[in-house]
Amino acid sequence: MGEITIEFLKANPVAEQEVELVERKGVGHPDHIVDAIMDRISQRLSQYYRSRFGRVLHHNIDKALLVAGGAETRFGGGEVTSPMLFVFGDRATTEYAGEKIPVAEFAIDSAKKWFKEELRFVDPDCHVTYQVEIKPASIELSSIFDSSAEILKANDTSAAVGYAPLSPTEKLVLETERFLNSKQFKVEHPEVGEDIKVMGFRNKNQLSLTVAIAFVDKYIASEKEYFYKKEKIVSLLHDKFGSSSNFKNIRFDINTLDRKGLGLSGVYTSVTGTSAENGDSGQVGRGNRVNGLISLNRPMGTEAAAGKNPVSHVGKIYNFLSHEIAENIVNEVQGIKEVYVWLCSQISKPVDEPMITAVQIIPQPGIDSEKVRKLARETTQKGLESIPDLIEELIEGKRSAC
Repeated sequence: MGEITIEFLKANPVAEQEVELVERKGVGHPDHIVDAIMDRISQRLSQYYRSRFGRVLHHNIDKALLVAGGAETRFGGGEVTSPMLFVFGDRATTEYAGEKIPVAEFAIDSAKKWFKEELRFVDPDCHVTYQVEIKPASIELSSIFDSSAEILKANDTSAAVGYAPLSPTEKLVLETERFLNSKQFKVEHPEVGEDIKVMGFRNKNQLSLTVAIAFVDKYIASEKEYFYKKEKIVSLLHDKFGSSSNFKNIRFDINTLDRKGLGLSGVYTSVTGTSAENGDSGQVGRGNRVNGLISLNRPMGTEAAAGKNPVSHVGKIYNFLSHEIAENIVNEVQGIKEVYVWLCSQISKPVDEPMITAVQIIPQPGIDSEKVRKLARETTQKGLESIPDLIEELIEGKRSAC
């Protein structure tokens, strides 16, 4: 196993820095849609491969594009005029031991099921067309999967970084989107579409949350009603989150491009609750990281976890593992303000033997540094040993990559 290094940083935690920016893309955002669906397909393939052949076979389907369609919105209800196009890409094992594997059928079926489960007003048969460009896996990378070892070799040289704890800003951005997209909120406010994006900007102890919401037009009878319902949601957000003790003041702004007196051209409405119906395309890797956030003050890796295979691709495994180890260190080791965990693999080396595991700690004053160092190393070691359990959870779909 590679070296575990423990380093103490002389730095301010993110929550103590003057400026912080955090973004969260909701379930109906085009980028989130693509990430979620490609990860769902990976889970479907992994489970099929293992049940049929006794092992997860090679696949990396982390390349995909959702091309925006066309729609005409109207107060009281518009219509989709041309469907979205979902293009599935990259590589998967399409034949094994003389048996053809219905990868294309799995991809389309998984996408349709996801749309039905997650987006209330998207008809996956009418509002979306599908183009499968998933090609056979490479011979060299596929050979990694022929091993009977419990832990496979890494199929890429790749790095990931995780951190803990979440800052108050990160928590509030995450909670805001989840509140607006909760089932109960949708029952009470069906006009709020699933395409929600929250951008949090903290300046010292002043927090501004800019929220984009695709309002469903059939629940909006007029421009006047649109602005009334928008202000109602602003009020609900203030009631829910406005009294947080972490901030002196919290401001919520919704759909700041809106202009009164322009009718439909001055408001953000949609037929299906997602901008992918007309205005915005989506692509793998542009959505949330595995902790559900895009935190601009934090170091971030370049790997998209969604769609990568869960048994040998460290771009997936290490993204989850680095955050998990960081959280465990903060929870189990006293005297730590903030921690960052870096993992880097080397292709062909076992996944549970990273080339380097680096832990960076921002300590509280007066700590016993040697004790903290020892406990952090032990916790990190436990995390590396838990990789088989993590892989199993990824295969079973118990972890979300976005």
